[in-house]
Amino acid sequence: MIISASRRTDIPAFYSEWLLKRLAAGSALTPHPRNAARLGRARLSPDNVDALVFWTKNPEPMLDKLDALDALGYRYYFSFTVTAYGPELEKFLPPKEEVVTTFQRLADRLGPKRVDWRFDPIAVDAARPVQWHLDRFGALCRRLGGYTERCIVNFVKSYARLSARVQEMDERLIREMAPKLAAVAAEHHIPLFSCTGKRDLRSLGLNHGSCIDRGKIEAIIGWPIKAKKDPGQPAICRCIESVDIGVYDTCAHGCVYCYATVSEARARRRLAAHDPAAPMLTGAPKGTEIISDRTKPSQKEAQGRLYGPPEAP
Repeated sequence: MIISASRRTDIPAFYSEWLLKRLAAGSALTPHPRNAARLGRARLSPDNVDALVFWTKNPEPMLDKLDALDALGYRYYFSFTVTAYGPELEKFLPPKEEVVTTFQRLADRLGPKRVDWRFDPIAVDAARPVQWHLDRFGALCRRLGGYTERCIVNFVKSYARLSARVQEMDERLIREMAPKLAAVAAEHHIPLFSCTGKRDLRSLGLNHGSCIDRGKIEAIIGWPIKAKKDPGQPAICRCIESVDIGVYDTCAHGCVYCYATVSEARARRRLAAHDPAAPMLTGAPKGTEIISDRTKPSQKEAQGRLYGPPEAP
């Protein structure tokens, strides 16, 4: 089983103490996104959790917990978003210089294979035209080259709940910009990928990738896995199945473009009320909920190791 932690919130930034307690306890509860009366329980033993995938914009609060995570016996990697934006779109993130330094520290600790860089989302508008993005992407490439083995880019999508905040990019602009991004990345020897978009951009220089990546996980754990495509993602997406233990409306970064936070006020209330010892990220169940088992067995293939011993923590 692959645990996603999480597409719905930034667990490393805000809830890493809770995560460590849940891993030590051996399970976590997660409310259904559309029905709080239904909960899912995922059992989190290293015997059935093949890997953890962390999605974050600021893992600095988790850096001092990596030794404890390693001691528990889990394998993991980070999908670390570093964009071109400042507080006008990402209100409560640390200054960009601090974010870049955290990226470098994390990669020094784990190695570049285990820290993917997301330059996501790209949103071109009057204040931030194509060249604005290219200039800042190049500056970040200069700082992050050698600290990651790939960069994943995505162009902003207009979800129904975001229509008043962000507008989907024009197809013409995307096709103008994609090969320019690829050229900048190639100059700094960073392979460039797209993921979960609506279009195949391989002819424009972007590899067709996946965020929850079968090959990466196999390399990290040193074992082949039985990987099925995640049916909850778009048809073009190549991410494999995972169990997400996050909760919507719990991330307090205040990013204007975020699809996972409808109400910033609700997210801040939940963060303020958070109990790291609770069985689920938003507290304890009332006792009237229906609880279903979301646990999946290990996906390791029976025939044995594929790459020799797994990477050292």
